[in-house]
Amino acid sequence: MLKEIVNQGNKCIVLNIFESGSQHVDTIHTQNVGAYGQRPTPSPSQKGGEQSLLPEVLATDEAMTLWRKAQAAGWVDANYQPLISRTQSALLADAIAEKLGIRQKWKTFETLWNRKNMRSDYNLALRQQQSLDFLTELKRIL
Repeated sequence: MLKEIVNQGNKCIVLNIFESGSQHVDTIHTQNVGAYGQRPTPSPSQKGGEQSLLPEVLATDEAMTLWRKAQAAGWVDANYQPLISRTQSALLADAIAEKLGIRQKWKTFETLWNRKNMRSDYNLALRQQQSLDFLTELKRIL
C-alpha cells in the first residue's frame, strides 16, 4: 500500500493506493480531515493514527512488535498478508498465536488472511523438511 498526502489549500487528503490485484482484508473507512497540518483524532480501530486492518487481538503493542519482525523478515506485507507459502504461513500463525495466547488461532488467521483449512496446512508443514527449517528461523526471529 502506498500512502500519499495531498495538500488541497487549507485541507489535506490522504490517499491509500493499493497495488492492482492486492487484497484488502477490512472495510475501507473514510475520514474528514481538518485544516492542513492538524491530525485527526484516531478512532479506537486505529493505531498510531493509521487505519488498522487487524482484529483487536492482533493489534496490541506486543502483536505489533511481532508484525514488525515478520515484515522485516519478508514474511508479511504492509497489510499483514503473508508473502510465504501456505504451510509457512500456518507455522507463522501458530507462532504468533502462541506468543500472544490466542485461543482461536485458526479462525483468527483464516479470517485475516481469507484462507481455509489452515490447521491442515500446519499439519502438512510439520511433515516437510523445508517447513521445519522455516520453523527454526521463526523461533530465532520472533
